[in-house]
Amino acid sequence: MIGNETGAAGGADPGETSFPLVIGVTPSPAERVRLTELLDGVAPLLLVADLDELRRLITPPAAVDPPPAVVPAPRAPDDALVVDGTRSTARWGNREVVLTRLERDLLACLTAEPVRVWSYAELHRSVWHDEGLQRKADVQSLVKRLRRKLDQLGTGVTVVAVRGVGLRLADHRRPRAQGGGDPPGGR
Repeated sequence: MIGNETGAAGGADPGETSFPLVIGVTPSPAERVRLTELLDGVAPLLLVADLDELRRLITPPAAVDPPPAVVPAPRAPDDALVVDGTRSTARWGNREVVLTRLERDLLACLTAEPVRVWSYAELHRSVWHDEGLQRKADVQSLVKRLRRKLDQLGTGVTVVAVRGVGLRLADHRRPRAQGGGDPPGGR
């Protein structure tokens, strides 16, 4: 139950009385629809995709720490893709796009080891943080949106599919590196 104390006048204002609230946390849109149908009319229903989203919604503003003092980060070269995890943005030169949590996490995976090919299952575990629901369509849909945002920035950087293996980050403006040896980490 979530509720507030009654007002100073002693009357019970409808906005200040206790009421039941059902909170559902699931990344699956189909599961959210099913919960809505099952709980229709039972109580107000709050559906969120993950616990981070729930925390943002229910954390009172007074409980949020003030933002840290802004310290200018070292300036990256204008031809570098810069992902700001704190602000959920990607920047290329003087252009910037806002990323969703899923887009930010996917881009973070791909930029952590740019030469590595990530399998769909690895990306699903890293981005959605689940083991059982490794749907390739989820990753493909997210990659499509991320590619659009990278194009908006005017980068040559994009996400490419490696047939039968998975996905990796590529920069189409630069020639591929030639050379032998294993990639870092022996993968």
